[in-house]
Amino acid sequence: MSGSGTDGGRVSPQQQLTADYMRMAGRRSNVHGLVEVDVTDARERIRAIEAETGTKLSFTAFVVACLAATVREQPHVQRYRDWGGRVHEFEDVDVNVLVERETDGERIGVPHVVRRANRRSVRSIHEEIRRVEADATAHPEPGLERLARRLPGVLRRQIWRLPRWFPGRWKALAGTVAVTSVGMFGTGSGWAVSPTNYTLQLTVGGIGTKPRLIDGELRSRELLSLTVTVDHDVVDGGAAARFVQRLGERLEGCHGLDTDATQ
Repeated sequence: MSGSGTDGGRVSPQQQLTADYMRMAGRRSNVHGLVEVDVTDARERIRAIEAETGTKLSFTAFVVACLAATVREQPHVQRYRDWGGRVHEFEDVDVNVLVERETDGERIGVPHVVRRANRRSVRSIHEEIRRVEADATAHPEPGLERLARRLPGVLRRQIWRLPRWFPGRWKALAGTVAVTSVGMFGTGSGWAVSPTNYTLQLTVGGIGTKPRLIDGELRSRELLSLTVTVDHDVVDGGAAARFVQRLGERLEGCHGLDTDATQ
């Protein structure tokens, strides 16, 4: 069908940036691990906290807290190499999260960086995410979107080379690791796989109920589909496997939900 020349046939600056991002991120040596994590106890604890306090904690905030604590323990998973081959390893964990917010009458996922997530409680991260979700004020057009409108494609796509050229600048702009959630847009279990410009990204899929052997008995459990993506040029397989194992232990062990989460 031919275009009519109206706005409906145009690609928005945000869509163009996303397309550029995916194209450039696909050049990384990304390795994807598809895992299932038992989050039955964590979800029960979140429901208990809601009953006790009247506040339903964000599941994303819980995942971000677990991720940040694990990265703090194993900081090599957020290393970046610059244009000169030098390795940059950051002390703080700045997590870029996809937050669902209403914009122009529709709900879309917008990126937001939770700074120093490794020093934050689940409650603190939750409150920040909720503030971003509820923010209905008009914001100036981001600088990257202005560039998407003005620069030719070959130059515009160089924006996404920042992690490889100037890791410090990338941290300031977009954080050090990312959490994106496809579960917010649908129901049921399932994984999603996508390229990323980060050396570490979690893609949170759906949660499904499945039987699992617990103490010799089959029990119904809530299993989270989680995709862990690492840049194999920076993180080797053994380190990635140990990271995934420790992250799973924190998620299944309700990290942060028995102390500061209720404060």
